[in-house]
Amino acid sequence: MLHVAYHSAQNLIFSPNLWLRRVIMGVILAVGALVSALYVGVLGPTIALATALALIGGVMILLDTHWGFVALVAVVFGLPFGTLPFSIGFKPSFLDLALGALFFVWVFKLVIGQERQFIGSPLGLLVGLFMLMAVFSFTYGLTHSSANSFLLRRFGEILIGIGLFFVAVNTVRTKAEVLWVTRWLMLGGLGCAGLAVLFYFLPTAQTVWILDRLARFDYPGGLGALRWIEDDPEGTMRAIGTAVDPNVLGGMMILVGGLAAPQLFSRERIFPRWLTLFMLLMATLAIYLTYSRSALLGLATSIGLLALLKYRRLIPLALVGGLLLFVLPQTQEYVVRLLEGFAGADQATQMRFGEYKDALILINRYPLFGVGFTGVPDIDIYLGVSMLYLIIAENMGLIGLAIFLFVMAGFFMMLLRAWRRGFEPGLEAILLGYGGAVCGALVSGVFDHYWFNMTYPHMTVLFWLYLGMATATILVQKSAAEVQA
Repeated sequence: MLHVAYHSAQNLIFSPNLWLRRVIMGVILAVGALVSALYVGVLGPTIALATALALIGGVMILLDTHWGFVALVAVVFGLPFGTLPFSIGFKPSFLDLALGALFFVWVFKLVIGQERQFIGSPLGLLVGLFMLMAVFSFTYGLTHSSANSFLLRRFGEILIGIGLFFVAVNTVRTKAEVLWVTRWLMLGGLGCAGLAVLFYFLPTAQTVWILDRLARFDYPGGLGALRWIEDDPEGTMRAIGTAVDPNVLGGMMILVGGLAAPQLFSRERIFPRWLTLFMLLMATLAIYLTYSRSALLGLATSIGLLALLKYRRLIPLALVGGLLLFVLPQTQEYVVRLLEGFAGADQATQMRFGEYKDALILINRYPLFGVGFTGVPDIDIYLGVSMLYLIIAENMGLIGLAIFLFVMAGFFMMLLRAWRRGFEPGLEAILLGYGGAVCGALVSGVFDHYWFNMTYPHMTVLFWLYLGMATATILVQKSAAEVQA
């Protein structure tokens, strides 16, 4: 029956009668327009567009895993806190959908045998151990603090974010695939920086209007969404873009700038040099506008490492940038804030010192496994500190922190050994870019906690994606060298 109906419709659409074909196509277009109008009218234009894009993206991811990375990059850099405008018991976030689709396709291919090999990589055992320790600590924490659906979902996002390391290593296996993912990461970073700069320089009323439009996706709206130094609306505004928090935006720009910097002087560039320079300048400008001192220090460390290892021509570029920072009249407020931070003289830095002291009290009471992720067992302590390493120790104890440090040490040892064996120019710049970005993130983590925090799961996703991409790049180069041998 369906077969007959299909052939009858096909004969009408492709009829040799020109007028009949035109009538049929007109009817199809009219029905399509009517359905689209009803769809938009019922859901509203914004939700209808978002749903259509989600459906298109889902089909593309199912057809090719690598589109999953594109969707993930778009969400992480574009709308990291966005949620669906309806509930299914909870409101799934765009990040949930992107991560879920990417993992589902990869695991499904493993199950049906389309992917026959699981690559653990030299770091795989340590990363897996870190994930197991996180699960243990989360379960241990439930003995004194229960978890609601929100905390369960956020912990799941953190865990999947770490597991993204394995997805990258197992699905990015050729040079073309390394270039594909890296290209989209750079473009996503440029878009994120561009939005941040645009929102900053637009009139406040227009920026608030845009943020209010995003409120239907659970973004904070109104003037309260904007951020100022010391939370003083009469003072200097800090850039946020769609990252909500200026420090988080600064952390994202460390990764963008660190990845773009070596591309300037590589013989095989992903993008033209002018566009790469524009990316780096936009990321640097966005960091400056966040007034995040930890992000600026992280980017400086990243570029310093790259200059030390290979790209000496980054040194004069960094010197010019530093000179402009300390000389230009427009930047003097930033310089004062920077110096106050180094001296520990401002309120934000003093609050951090207080948090460090309180965190050490918690860790001293629960040194081995921490207190988990859901709460604390004692009323005189609290969970949360503005330092990556102390927050890991609070959540997972000194054992979890030690595993994390072993992962990082192993990563840089693997990177340096592989680099010394020799890389082709195109992959070398990409590898060092990922390595420099991760180094900058770790330095910024001394003063911020967003790389491992359930409030900002997309930052965990980005961090471990960069580790996975660097490892995948090493394995691709190793495979190419073995084939040539």
